[in-house]
Amino acid sequence: MPETRLGELVRMWIDGWVVSRGSSDPIDEPWGWTIDVGQPKHVARHVLPEPTEADVRKIVAATSAPGTWLKLFAEEQAVLPWVGPGWRCDSPGFLMTCHLAPESPDLPAGYTRTSWTRGGVSRVLVRTRDGHFAARGQIARAGTHVVVDQVETAAEHRRKGLGGLVMRTLQSTAYEAGARTGLLVGTPEGRALYSSLGWTTRSPMTSLWYEPTDAAR
Repeated sequence: MPETRLGELVRMWIDGWVVSRGSSDPIDEPWGWTIDVGQPKHVARHVLPEPTEADVRKIVAATSAPGTWLKLFAEEQAVLPWVGPGWRCDSPGFLMTCHLAPESPDLPAGYTRTSWTRGGVSRVLVRTRDGHFAARGQIARAGTHVVVDQVETAAEHRRKGLGGLVMRTLQSTAYEAGARTGLLVGTPEGRALYSSLGWTTRSPMTSLWYEPTDAAR
C-alpha cells in the first residue's frame, strides 16, 4: 500500500480498533481524532497521525483527566520534549500493514484452537489439551480491511509457533470474509513476528498516558 498516505492508514486502523474495543466513534479534530474509550485507566485517546509541537502542547495544556492517552505517529525522542510532567511513556509501537492471502496454518501438537465471530469481531483462542490458556488474538473488520488486536502468548508457551498460528488463522479468516488489507500496531517484540509473516512497517508510534503525581495535580 505505498500509495496510501499515513493519515489514511491511521484512520483505517482507528476504524477497526473502535470496533475491536467497543469504543466510541472517532471525533474529527484539526490534528487527528479523539476517541472515548471509557475505562478507568483509559478514559479517552487523542490520535495524531502527523503530530506537531504546537498541537501536542495545546492538547497537553487542556488535559486534566488521568487516563487520557496520546497516540503520536512519530519517534519517541521527537515528541517527548513536548509533553512535560505527569505524562508516562508506554512501549514503542509500529503501525504495520499486510496484503492478506489464504492461509492454512498447522496446529502444533498438544494444543487446541477455537475460533468464533460476534459483533464484527473474530477471535482465535489456543489452549493446551488440558484447557490452559496459551495464546489468543482478534480482528475487527471495517470495510475491505481488518485490524488485528490484542495478540498475546502466555510466557510459558512462547517460541512454539503459537503467535504465527494465531496470526495466520486471523489473516485467513479475514480473507475469507472478503478483506484484503490488514493493519495493526505492534510492539517491538511483535514486530519481528509480523515482519516474518509479510507485514510491512509504515510508521513508528509513541504512546503516552497522563498519570500525574499528587504534587503535579
